[in-house]
Amino acid sequence: MPLSTLNAEQHAAATAPLGHNLIIASAGTGKTSTIVGRIAHLLHSGVDPSTILLLTFTNKAAGEMIARLERFFPKKIVNKIESGTFHAVSYRWLKALYPNLALKQPSELKTLFRSIYEKRNFERMNLTIQPFSATYLYEMYSLYQNASLDSFDVWFLEKYPEHELVMDIYMDITQEFEAEKIAYGFASFNDLLLRMKQHLQENTISFEEILVDEYQDTNTLQSALIDALQPKSLFCVGDYDQSIYAFNGANIENIATFSKRYKEAKVYTLKTNYRSTAPILSLANKVIERNERIYPKKLEVGRHGKTHPPRLLIYNDLFEQYQAIAQSIKQTHVPSDNIAVIFRNNASADGVEASLREFGIACKRKGGTSFFDAKEIKFLLDIVSLLVNPKDMMAFIHIFEYARGVGSALSKELFQCFLHFGEGNFMQGILSPTVEDLPKLNPNKNIQLGLFDDDQEIGSASRFNALNLGNVIMSHPLLKHSKLTTDGVQFFKEFHTLMHTIHGRNNPYEILQNIIASTLYKNIIELLATQRGRLKSGEIDEEKKRTAKERIERKARLLLDLSRQYKELSRFVNAMVLGGNELSEGEGVNLLTVHASKGLEFPEVYVIDLVDGRFPNRKMMSSIEEERRLFYVAVTRAKDKLYLSLATYDKIKKIEYKPSQFLHEAGMVKGEFTLE
Repeated sequence: MPLSTLNAEQHAAATAPLGHNLIIASAGTGKTSTIVGRIAHLLHSGVDPSTILLLTFTNKAAGEMIARLERFFPKKIVNKIESGTFHAVSYRWLKALYPNLALKQPSELKTLFRSIYEKRNFERMNLTIQPFSATYLYEMYSLYQNASLDSFDVWFLEKYPEHELVMDIYMDITQEFEAEKIAYGFASFNDLLLRMKQHLQENTISFEEILVDEYQDTNTLQSALIDALQPKSLFCVGDYDQSIYAFNGANIENIATFSKRYKEAKVYTLKTNYRSTAPILSLANKVIERNERIYPKKLEVGRHGKTHPPRLLIYNDLFEQYQAIAQSIKQTHVPSDNIAVIFRNNASADGVEASLREFGIACKRKGGTSFFDAKEIKFLLDIVSLLVNPKDMMAFIHIFEYARGVGSALSKELFQCFLHFGEGNFMQGILSPTVEDLPKLNPNKNIQLGLFDDDQEIGSASRFNALNLGNVIMSHPLLKHSKLTTDGVQFFKEFHTLMHTIHGRNNPYEILQNIIASTLYKNIIELLATQRGRLKSGEIDEEKKRTAKERIERKARLLLDLSRQYKELSRFVNAMVLGGNELSEGEGVNLLTVHASKGLEFPEVYVIDLVDGRFPNRKMMSSIEEERRLFYVAVTRAKDKLYLSLATYDKIKKIEYKPSQFLHEAGMVKGEFTLE
């Protein structure tokens, strides 16, 4: 049984009395086993499984814990346990309440936000400051939703008091943004938690115990949601020293003040590390002890046998470092999948990836741009999303932004036109329009608005006679739109042809095959490959462009392969939206940002570019304490061998580097670190 495999400290935590329990689970101390043991203890104690809620930070983690429980309990009992990420659980609950709810990715909602922002004409206002861009304002608004329970203007002006002149416009933009999301049934990941919290204020969902994994990474909103659930018992597992998501709104105070907020709280500590060898743990302890000790602890070794002391590798040049690491990996007998190269900055990965490929070593990269966020994949998913939900305005805007001369604001107009032409039926408005006149798109006049000051002028379709569009396209009422350009019409023709081919189909594999083979997608590939092949001089590097095109086509084939296991298009789209960020591409050496390495372990680990300015990253860091926690997380991914590497010079940028202060603190470099 799960409890019988636990050590004394894990067992004490897993069998703690119901109440407010905090388990400090240091790196490699068996937190997953302890959580599984806790749920087993609850079930053995007669707790109804449907009154147990397990909240994790990836659906994969929840799935692994549930799979372990199924080894010891009947599946029909385990399946009653509510489990998943904060967002996945909230999505399931809200979807049951609001069937038409459509979860949208940040990139999609950023486009909607920008379409609203672009209607504001800041130039008319003779401002003495430069307003923030739409992208930055959106990111600040998203961060606010995670990090504060105050109103947006109060939170924002504490950071940027000089923007009080335009705060009313910022507020107006965010309010219209919220209204548009509600009108179209859209929800962001933040909205799932906000709306669930609001629902809980009016309705009670009763749980005997809520278990929270990675508690140190919860944000203010997630903590408020936990409290809104009002569980009879709370079991939170985390490690203060592994809190590394401050940039994303994580609030370290949630774990730091647990005992103060819950007066009868009990704190348990798991300190025996079964992952790393004694020399690796010794190095980790030396560095992390420099941080404030909220919960006193020190990792103890649970492994015995032969050990390898961590090695410091110093090179004369950055590229020499990357080449040497690739050469070392080529010569090792450790399987590639068991090796990780961990870095603080994404730029560090490029040289390693190129060097590994040069040696013919397979690798996979995680922590940079997600496979599912790549533009070529996003375009494919937007097309299939439109088939599932023809009222998905954001998917449409993303697609038509690729048409030259058509931005997000005009794309939104075109979407409204198609709804009008089809009398509310979007697909009919594209393929078989029944209304010939253009809709009135003139809102009430507003000094902030730079668009639609007058009624939409009707243009003549005859201006496109020379394009050889065919009778179907030439007779379409969209061609009367005065803002439609020649490029926009050509794009619409290709879009119309594709929609005519795939409309009404439901097999994801067949649909994607048709999209990938379409003229529309071939033109998207050409556009993206050209952009990626362009040099700083503006010239196109044909070899670079060819490589970019091959990568795009390879990614498209991978998505096509992923679609094979799905028979229904809606299931495929839902899986890609909710689970996309957790899927990784390819096999081989793991190239990981520190954040992406969290929770993983490898027999052999390289932590690279350990120089001041890169790690710690003094431009990006929120504090030196958080950078130190990042270093702690990186080195404790290693089970057997740990390599710490740096280069003293960058030939390209002509920059000299000093060893990271963390190497000084670890005793790998002699003397105390000082900033010049």
